[in-house]
Amino acid sequence: MSGLSGRLTTAREFAGVAFAAAAAAAAVAAAVAVPAVPAVAAPAASTENCTQPPTDAPNPWAQQMLGADRAWLFTRGAGERIALLDSGVDAAQAQFAGHIEDGFDAVANSGAANTDCLGTGTEVAGVMVAQSVGANGVYGIAPGATVVPVRVVTTQTNGSPALSPTVLARGIQWAVGQHVDVICVSVGLYIDDPAVEQAVASAVSAGIPVIAAVGDHGGVNDANPKPYPAGYPDVLGVGAVDQTGARWANSAYGNFVDLTAPGANVLTTWRGAGLVSANGTGLAAGFVAAAAALVGSRWGVAGQRVEEQLLATALPAAGGPNSAEFGVGVVNPYGAVTELASQAGPAAPPSFAAHTPSQAERDWAATWAASHRLATLLAASALALALLVLVVALAIPRARRRSWRPALAPRPVDVPEPDEPPPPALLFEE
Repeated sequence: MSGLSGRLTTAREFAGVAFAAAAAAAAVAAAVAVPAVPAVAAPAASTENCTQPPTDAPNPWAQQMLGADRAWLFTRGAGERIALLDSGVDAAQAQFAGHIEDGFDAVANSGAANTDCLGTGTEVAGVMVAQSVGANGVYGIAPGATVVPVRVVTTQTNGSPALSPTVLARGIQWAVGQHVDVICVSVGLYIDDPAVEQAVASAVSAGIPVIAAVGDHGGVNDANPKPYPAGYPDVLGVGAVDQTGARWANSAYGNFVDLTAPGANVLTTWRGAGLVSANGTGLAAGFVAAAAALVGSRWGVAGQRVEEQLLATALPAAGGPNSAEFGVGVVNPYGAVTELASQAGPAAPPSFAAHTPSQAERDWAATWAASHRLATLLAASALALALLVLVVALAIPRARRRSWRPALAPRPVDVPEPDEPPPPALLFEE
């Protein structure tokens, strides 16, 4: 969302150093290896040539950094549907527990996408809707939401998903036709294709926020090409940060970066069963898309309003506001569902202002107003009492000295002026 980030800045006055310190604290919060989820039977499709997970399993620092579980007091994203355009999602993974729809295989142009041979889609779905299981510490940002998988890649080339513009456009158009609430494109192109641009425009016109990864070619030896659809106006481009709050070394940078989220050594779900440590801006886009689902569920808004709320409540990053590496900052799920005063302008967006409060919200507001009036009255009474005590404390000792009788000050005594002294005598006067 190249244009939108330039129009919005956060009104929060946090220091970037504070965020980095919080991130570092989260990184060392646990020192015990994370156990894997018990094995679950994989889908019936053959997995002979599918990718295998790494063996390391670091601590879930990303979930600890974002603290999205605090937002669950207000919403868990129930009822929100997130279309995830990637390699499909393994619906049989234990931590998804019915939060994955059948979806659509845009590569084959038919069939479902609820299996995942490549594994990347399952990783991104984990940061969105994974359910807490035991003590492994991995959960999705919006565990009440549902992922609608759309398979647009099946293989990788030079470590990156091999993506066709035709297939991507087809997948986005299908998601628009399904009336999903959020579209997350966790893979990307590096060519400006008219069909993809038109598909994105259709989503924007339908009031569906489009959130896209900015790509993983921002390393020192990479060309840092402009990504699509993240490079289009009205698309929220998402970069990745590591657990210190710094830009992940391979995260692309430029005016197409609107927001960032964790994307380095992120512990998430793996296809079939278990957990995996993964990297990439696709994971960061997943975190932001899940936060968008929370915003939509909490405030009943859609499209650009969702994106504006995410940008307005972002945490400051080390690069300062509107930087090429961080955009406006790091996504803040809790702030996005609790704050309305952090908009760029002095007034809330019209759709927020038109929000009809529930009876519980009205009761809470009335209680708060009554408490405010009572506190003001008590404070004024306490101040008046303090002034009275001060006056009495000064008056009583004076009254005692005069035996409690009123008295006037004595009339001043007239003191005559002294006579003018005689002139000095002359010592040698004849």
